[in-house]
Amino acid sequence: MSDAPRRGIDELLAVMARLRDPERGCPWDVQQDFASIAPYTIEEAYEVADAIDRGDFDDLREELGDLLLQVVFHAQMAAEQGRFDFDDVAQAINAKMIRRHPHVFGDAHYADLGAQKQAWEELKAAERAAKGGVHDASALAGVSHGLPEWKRATKLQQRAATVGFDWPDHRPVLDKLAEELDEVRAEFDAGADPARLEDEIGDVLFVAANLARHAGVDFSRALRHANAKFERRFRRMEQLAATAGGTLAGHDLAAQEALWQQVKREEG
Repeated sequence: MSDAPRRGIDELLAVMARLRDPERGCPWDVQQDFASIAPYTIEEAYEVADAIDRGDFDDLREELGDLLLQVVFHAQMAAEQGRFDFDDVAQAINAKMIRRHPHVFGDAHYADLGAQKQAWEELKAAERAAKGGVHDASALAGVSHGLPEWKRATKLQQRAATVGFDWPDHRPVLDKLAEELDEVRAEFDAGADPARLEDEIGDVLFVAANLARHAGVDFSRALRHANAKFERRFRRMEQLAATAGGTLAGHDLAAQEALWQQVKREEG
């Protein structure tokens, strides 16, 4: 590492230490803890993904800085408690990457990407076993409960696939999705019991995540794109309504649907 990047990291660490200083720091930063900062860490990761989706590299540079700040914030709080510091974090990930890439930093060879992925999972399983504690031999061991649920669904499906429990391609997944939708429809017809609907709609979402996995589509990115598309079209509907001298709320549902279809035609 050249001196300039190291100085940048050192300065950031010094800034965070000052912000957390009980006497001279920022009252808000001083009162934070791991739990209170965790939501901001998640939010910053999503903002990084959003900048990438938009292809805005100036914004990406800034958002990556915000995400790095979150790492530094957690490391500073841990250092204050004598647990670990930023250098420990960096050294740990360096060691992990070297350990998990023996084909790059060692003399291992894999026949293809499938073999490499299998070896990766085996290395992770060995690491979990080396940590001790209650032994969990399940293929699903180690899938964090702290993940967003869509991500956890995909991880569980990927792990199950490592032992052969998986659909061969997308076609039976589509069939399963249709089956689960029929079950949701049946629950509505039976009186829409909230607990049963929650269960059946959960099944639909789980299968939808599986379909995205088989399609090679990132579930979160696809949903972000769908959200952006809806927002763009809805705002255009509001513009069209205003141009006509009214408001969208002043249109009945049929008129709003007509505007929606107009916007879709405009987009081609």
